[in-house]
Amino acid sequence: MLIFWLIVIILLSLWVWGMYNSLIRRHQRVKEAWADIDTQLKRRYNLIPNLVATVKGYATHEKDVFEAVTIARSQAMQTTGGKGKVEAENQLSQTLKSLFAVAENYPQLKASENFQKLQDELTDTENKIQAARRFYNANVRDYNIAVQVFPKNIIAQLFSFKPEALFEVKDEEVRDVPKVKF
Repeated sequence: MLIFWLIVIILLSLWVWGMYNSLIRRHQRVKEAWADIDTQLKRRYNLIPNLVATVKGYATHEKDVFEAVTIARSQAMQTTGGKGKVEAENQLSQTLKSLFAVAENYPQLKASENFQKLQDELTDTENKIQAARRFYNANVRDYNIAVQVFPKNIIAQLFSFKPEALFEVKDEEVRDVPKVKF
């Protein structure tokens, strides 16, 4: 009888150990996916000053737009993780759209090779950010499902695993995308 209970305890321990390790792996994938987003966001932060400087050379009287982009970039760089980071990034995206809208009024700027290269780099970076967000959200979805389904939810509660937030874009930003032609 003692051997039976010993085997049951060992099997139960192995089961808990396996579920715990599964949750750890999923949580680490979420962290890795966030790091991918962060890498692309830093790339965008590095491109923005060059873009602003290029546009400034042509559109010297658009001071408000330049200040808005600079402030949004600074806030996005200072904000860390979670919902605040998502909101700061969404605000930065909006100000960049206004910068490109200003650039539309300057034909010489649109024809500038330097501006075109910066615009292409920023577009490429935005595409990479979008891909990183999708990767992050897929990992968060898988992790959140694992944390919430039975019987893993018992192990998750026991070891304080909490659901993670998705990286969502506000609905009005998707609907109100300005059309900019260069």
